[in-house]
Amino acid sequence: MENKIVIQPPVKRMTAAAPLYNQIAASLLNQIESGKLAPGSRLPPERELSEMLGVNRMTLRQALHVLETQGLLVRRQGDGTYVAEPKIERQAGRLFSFTRGMERRGYKPGGRVVTFSQRPVEAYLAALLKLPVSAPVYEIHRLRLINEEPVLLERYTIPVQRFPDLDKHDLANRSMYEVFEKEYGVAVSQARQSLEPVVATTYEAELLMIQPGAPLMLERRISFDTNNQPVEHGQDLYRGDRFRFVTEIASLEL
Repeated sequence: MENKIVIQPPVKRMTAAAPLYNQIAASLLNQIESGKLAPGSRLPPERELSEMLGVNRMTLRQALHVLETQGLLVRRQGDGTYVAEPKIERQAGRLFSFTRGMERRGYKPGGRVVTFSQRPVEAYLAALLKLPVSAPVYEIHRLRLINEEPVLLERYTIPVQRFPDLDKHDLANRSMYEVFEKEYGVAVSQARQSLEPVVATTYEAELLMIQPGAPLMLERRISFDTNNQPVEHGQDLYRGDRFRFVTEIASLEL
């Protein structure tokens, strides 16, 4: 039997200048962070919840949307709105092996190759990868799973000449960097990457089993070998409700 969830309305000391939906969102956020609303808990139906909070349903929907875009709530079609599971911390300033990283955290990693094709590389990627324009590259879309749940969509652009017959290897379950090193003698030692928040397209949402427009974190990356030569270009999409990116901050430089 499902536990009864009690939702607390916003405290009265909150400033009247803040829009009411922001006050509701802040109150729910405090209850999520304090553990009063546990991960996996299903919120009451909108009608019941709006009555509990003393607001109309339009205001409530605005508040819930704020928390959805932050990846703190998950709306399941036909099933209701749930408090998201705790986010997995990902060090933003370090190279990341999904397989080893998830195993260390106690998860069971998995994967599935969605598409594997060859095409001529366009000019801007050719420049990044130091390839002639129209040189053949692999384009690979790979879905990564933890405990059979899709959480990450990887998109690789990889030079064919440097990694011939790449499709002969188990790309669904092996680390791509492990394949590079063990099968081709190419060790990735560093990368240049950027992070930006985006929202899921219909294609991405279907693969990641989320709603279109749900928050994602896009990591764009160029990796380099020990001779500082480009190895691959990546565009990885992490589910915003499952990952949090953190970095170490040095002392203030004045």
